[in-house]
Amino acid sequence: MTRIDKYLWSIRVFKTRSLATSEIKKGKVHINGQGAKPSSTINIDDIVSVKKDGITYTYKILEVLEKRVGAKLVSNYALDITSEEEIEKKIQLQLINQSYRQSLQGGKPSKKDKRDLKKFLGD
Repeated sequence: MTRIDKYLWSIRVFKTRSLATSEIKKGKVHINGQGAKPSSTINIDDIVSVKKDGITYTYKILEVLEKRVGAKLVSNYALDITSEEEIEKKIQLQLINQSYRQSLQGGKPSKKDKRDLKKFLGD
């Protein structure tokens, strides 16, 4: 049995365990449709819903783990069963952010812009 905050951090849904704990306390995480506490335990075949950036991601737990795993191994422990509508929301959000960035014209350059500029200038 593993705590939900530790599990979500382990499968890389949240960057830190403390961030996972705070999001759970805010009511943004549900286990099998019911609100969760950071100390709630999870079992195999539980359905976990996580609301991040206005999008509800849904995962089915395939295997319980105790330690954080590499990004390539996450699919062995959790199956992403997010609905098509939520995936479409994510794509729309990305397009809006991308068009906003392009409309700034003279805004602050991104890391990629800085690398490209350094490469062009020969630094």
